[in-house]
Amino acid sequence: MRPSIPAAPAAGILASALAEALPRLCGAGAPVDPLLLAVIAALGAALEAGALELDLAAEAPEGLDPKGWPEAYREALEHSPLAVRASALEQAPEAPLVLVGNRLRWRRWHLQLEHTLTQLVQRAHNPLPEAPQPAALDAARQQAAAAGLDARQQQAVVVALSQRLLLLSGGPGTGKTSTVVQLLAALLRHRPGLRVQLAAPTGKAAARLREAIERDGRRFSATLAEPLLTAPCSTLHRLLESSGERFARHAQRPLELDLLVVDELSMVDLPLMAALLEALPPACRLVLVGDPAQLPPVGPGPVLQELVQPPWLEQLGSAAVELGTTYRNAGAIAAVAADLRLAGPRPLQLLASRLQGLDPGDNLRWRQAPSRQPPADTITALRQHQKRLAALAEGVSWLAGEAQAEDAWGPLLSELEGCVALTPLRQGPWGVQGLHQQLLGEAAGRPIAHWPLGTPVLNQRNLPEQGLANGDVGVLVGSGSERRVLFAGGRLLHPARLGQAEPALALTVHKSQGSQYGTVWLLLPPGRDWDARLLYTGLTRAREQAWLITPG
Repeated sequence: MRPSIPAAPAAGILASALAEALPRLCGAGAPVDPLLLAVIAALGAALEAGALELDLAAEAPEGLDPKGWPEAYREALEHSPLAVRASALEQAPEAPLVLVGNRLRWRRWHLQLEHTLTQLVQRAHNPLPEAPQPAALDAARQQAAAAGLDARQQQAVVVALSQRLLLLSGGPGTGKTSTVVQLLAALLRHRPGLRVQLAAPTGKAAARLREAIERDGRRFSATLAEPLLTAPCSTLHRLLESSGERFARHAQRPLELDLLVVDELSMVDLPLMAALLEALPPACRLVLVGDPAQLPPVGPGPVLQELVQPPWLEQLGSAAVELGTTYRNAGAIAAVAADLRLAGPRPLQLLASRLQGLDPGDNLRWRQAPSRQPPADTITALRQHQKRLAALAEGVSWLAGEAQAEDAWGPLLSELEGCVALTPLRQGPWGVQGLHQQLLGEAAGRPIAHWPLGTPVLNQRNLPEQGLANGDVGVLVGSGSERRVLFAGGRLLHPARLGQAEPALALTVHKSQGSQYGTVWLLLPPGRDWDARLLYTGLTRAREQAWLITPG
């Protein structure tokens, strides 16, 4: 017996419109099965959340009847002209839905995903005409070993030298950046004039990559250090010369590069990766670096999460290297992060015994707090952070001379990354807006110039002429009645240039990707079983200490 007809999922305008329009536009003719309409709405809701598919082997999406999931919905799909199996795409060119095993996808996104991943596999297997000889590869491995790299890191260096593609994955503290520095050095030894570009999806991530390269690159001789330290580093959008809707770099005007390193691949969505591959010369080496356990990108299509699935990993072969040994972020944070990489849909239940066994000296602490108000311990810590920022911001007077200003920038920008509250939500007492209302009072809803000095500022505009991207965080400084927002590198902008910027004492977990903070307060509001990737991403933003706050 079929389940009762479910209500459409609580999706947005896109999902509702698709559920109404697709059967009509595709001329299905006969009345459409209500179960089909419901599953189309669920797939539309998934797309709005950045997912390209529904997993028919997972739990029923919100709004679908669990009693009929997935059998009744699969039957409705298989009897509809709107859906086709991936093996029979050519037989139903008008069908907008594709069944790929247990996964339901939109046809357009399925074709683009398959094409993009196939391009990466082909790049991995296309031979390099100038590949080093075995003796040179052995020498590079020995140099990497002498620099302290483990066996898998050494393998990654050899792959970067001998293949066009390297997919380097691993959790926090597994030495991904150290490996990148050593493979860059190995490639520059092999080809001294190599045209190198470093890139990341966000300005924050690009800045952190640049800092890591500069820190580690100074250990080399001047011959190697100079090209390492001067290698350009930017966001992917800036590299592709984005104008908002289009990219000026493409197949007809490709990038002029020999090597591209892309960090934080987990944040790269399918359209951006497709655009990057179109603009990349065939001979260019491509190094992709990321942590597949982190949250998927906000945009549609989690490229890294797809690449690490067994079928694609098998095709990538030796081009995929996963690092497993943790060298930093040790202690309870690392232990819980390792658990979360293997966690199912209810991670807090899995972690309950470990959380209850935490000691006072651990770098991860767990607290429960009433859910109807902002957690008191979190507010206290953020107020202390505010006071330290305010005291340092008062010392920044750019009108008193550049040298004096630079003396104050370092401590202030360091304190900016000293503490943050992370939460999945924007609304409510445990959401970003509720926390800022508590910390800033009425000023939270006013323009930047009315905020207290020292308030962190989240830029939400791409300002390429200033070297700033959406997601960069600065801090409000002042001299007399004048106000400016200070960003890394000593860039000072008038608040009016930033438009609708927001305070950044608290951030959503998504906004924090690519960043690190001394202390992280991770708030998990009640009412949902939060995804393991969200917990993992939030906790691993902490360099020194993390606090996990749950309702109680």
